[in-house]
Amino acid sequence: MILRFDRIMGLFRRYVFIYMRGSFRILDVAFWPVMDLLVWGFVSVYFIGLNGSGKPGAVTFLIGAIILFNILYRSQQSVTISLLEDLWSRNLLNIFVAPITVAEFICATYLVGLAQVAFVGLSTSILAALLYHFNILSLGFLLVPLFLNLIVMGWSLGLLSSGLILRYGHQAEALCWALPYLVQPFSAVFYPISVLPTWLQPVSRLMPASYVFEGMRSVLQGNADVGADLAWATGLNAAYWIFFSFFYTRMLQAARNRGSLARLVS
Repeated sequence: MILRFDRIMGLFRRYVFIYMRGSFRILDVAFWPVMDLLVWGFVSVYFIGLNGSGKPGAVTFLIGAIILFNILYRSQQSVTISLLEDLWSRNLLNIFVAPITVAEFICATYLVGLAQVAFVGLSTSILAALLYHFNILSLGFLLVPLFLNLIVMGWSLGLLSSGLILRYGHQAEALCWALPYLVQPFSAVFYPISVLPTWLQPVSRLMPASYVFEGMRSVLQGNADVGADLAWATGLNAAYWIFFSFFYTRMLQAARNRGSLARLVS
């Protein structure tokens, strides 16, 4: 299968224009990550000052976790929201009537996600440096594989939620916003896996993000030996991405065969 770059960029430009022409869409991308950073950052500073015995690294761990979780969240949102935009505007059938493959459609949503990740990552990193003296670059060259693993996991969750929307229709749209938060408690975002009950820890170890956040905390504590965490995250991400890509393709084909794709946009 040959991907046509011009088709991918055409779809990508379309989604960019949608965001540029919708002030509320831009506000959604910019507002929530900043609010998370402000609220949880100041809460952490307050409790550390109140306790007196808190470790200074607590704020560092939390700020890093907020920035990295927003990378995962925005990657997932880009895939699912792009599908929903076409459903809401009743444009999905027009896309697939045109000579555009499913892979090209998905690649365009990936590019939208990368643009959002770049914007959110840069803005929250600058804000964290100004308000909390947290430098995301302190993660060094490991920042790249940590970010990439979260992006791929976000893409996988986006394929899962999009496939469920194609299967169950508009009633499943809430998964677009809920799914990242459903996996968050098991992904060791704000605390290590050891904090979870023993019977939940195996579930957490099935989440690629849990290895990313454990690796982030290890690096911030001065331990750069996170090769095992990165290997587990990469392996799980590859397996999930392949499986959910197949799942999404099957759900789209089933929606076409049943005629439910036409009902979704009617």
